[in-house]
Amino acid sequence: MLSANSRSAPIVPIRILPEPLVNQIAAGEVVERPAAVVKELVENSLDAGAKAVELEIERGGIGLIRVRDDGCGIPRAELPLALARHATSKIATLSDLERVATLGFRGEALPSILSVARLRLSSRTAGDPHGWQVGGEGAPDGAPPRPVAQPPGTVAEVRDLFFNTPARRKFLRAEATEFRHIDQLVRRLALSRDELGLSLRHNGRRVLELAPARDAAARARRLAQVCGEEFLDHAVALDEARLGLRLYGHVALPAFARAQPDLQYLYVNGRLVRDKLLAHALRRAYADVLHSTRHPAFVLYLELDPALVDVNVHPAKHEVRFRNAAQVHDFLFGCVHQRLRRVQPQPQTHHRVELAASASRYAAAAQPLALPLGERSPSGGGAWPLYAPAAASAASETAPDADAADPRPLGSALAQLLGVFILAENRHGLVLVDIHAAHERVLYEKLKRELAAGSIPAQNLLVPRRVTVDEALADALERGREDWSRLGLLLDRTGPQSIAVRALPALLAHGDPAALIAALTDEEGAAHFENLRDVESRVLAGLACRAAIKAHRRMTLPEMDALLRDVERTELSGQCNHGRPTWVQVDAAALDRLFLRGR
Repeated sequence: MLSANSRSAPIVPIRILPEPLVNQIAAGEVVERPAAVVKELVENSLDAGAKAVELEIERGGIGLIRVRDDGCGIPRAELPLALARHATSKIATLSDLERVATLGFRGEALPSILSVARLRLSSRTAGDPHGWQVGGEGAPDGAPPRPVAQPPGTVAEVRDLFFNTPARRKFLRAEATEFRHIDQLVRRLALSRDELGLSLRHNGRRVLELAPARDAAARARRLAQVCGEEFLDHAVALDEARLGLRLYGHVALPAFARAQPDLQYLYVNGRLVRDKLLAHALRRAYADVLHSTRHPAFVLYLELDPALVDVNVHPAKHEVRFRNAAQVHDFLFGCVHQRLRRVQPQPQTHHRVELAASASRYAAAAQPLALPLGERSPSGGGAWPLYAPAAASAASETAPDADAADPRPLGSALAQLLGVFILAENRHGLVLVDIHAAHERVLYEKLKRELAAGSIPAQNLLVPRRVTVDEALADALERGREDWSRLGLLLDRTGPQSIAVRALPALLAHGDPAALIAALTDEEGAAHFENLRDVESRVLAGLACRAAIKAHRRMTLPEMDALLRDVERTELSGQCNHGRPTWVQVDAAALDRLFLRGR
């Protein structure tokens, strides 16, 4: 309770707030910006069964938002109720609230919008000879519905948003920014209903025109129109159902990872949501193949019994709550993770290198190759030319039939480049493989399979090695001794700050135990190893990284080809454990552009 000496507002008697103020407070939760108004109005149109929706926007939605639909319309007698708070046709009982199947149901949207804008609502049902209109400015004008000429359906016209709440209006961004939010929202809504025809205009200019999509080809075109052709080129379809849950849609390959989370569309029973639980499941599904600074792209639809999801969590209905959250999380994670693991190397859609279109750009810097292949630079620096003692014979082999299924998508090794890359040729052009990153992924997946089967093979040391660590880490390692043994590392506590290493993972049998323990524990710290199973994947990644082929190790062509075949057989082999690409494709078209061929 506030004291009399408080610097806050003076104490006044408890009283009922005026209706206009109540509505404006509610509007603060529902109407955040113009895009929120668009969301509410379009969702009303969808609930009314609209097959076509037209949107006209002026000044980023601050000046005008007009939404026209061909839905069922609102009868004349019910039209004034549409502007009253908590008046809705979408639920009537508590049981309806427990199984909400519509996008809107609170009955707050229109009165909240009216409280901060000038609103006109016109509607005509199929049986009426003409439409009827109600409206107001900040509050209903109290006039009975007025006749108006219009086709069946509803038109909601919102002008001068926040005209009566200048404090709210000053927090809006520039008109271009506000319209960008509207455009993004409309695209998200468009993906929620394939059968919906949708058009968007801004300041008289047509921005988006989507025809209804009634077959697979039309849906693919719509997806490309909304998300871009490149997304469709890099996406794989998914459709899984079990335990009363169904997940379908498209997930983009890791190669299409984004700098921003701007291509993430997730729907629950047709409702666009931003849910932390689902976001975590998707992030985890990409964890082994996505760099920490990149974001996955997806268009996914989750369907389940409406009684198992609570959509009455947030006024703007962005969030949902699941009755069995763990089951939904694991289902989503499992579906996406397994779908990504089934993807085989695809040179056509993998990381592609675009070379410069004009050779003249490099003419001044171009220098002839002075050293023969296989010789090291006499400068003594770190640069290595091509190491290709058998490149000529490998290159002379007959190229695979372009029309046949390619059993070797990464092609045949030609040379080792700069000591760190494999240069290979496939039917699409050149392939560059990061030796360490590719081998790291192969070993990581191998370690995961071994661990899933029981434990990672260990190599006993002839003489145990004593390793000195700080006492907190020694305590953590001692408590996690059994878990470490599953990872091939046998440890005994021999003193307050002393650990005896009796066995190492077989892949690292000749490694330095002290360096290995430091590498596996330094990043996490002792506190994180109270339960090693929580960080097993990171430990396995660390083991794979240390065991993988290091830079400048000379490889023979058979060794390089063997690594290429291992990469082709390995799941998720397009990225290393840290999300960086393991190989890139330089196609023939890029090479032609570099040398101006065909011009």
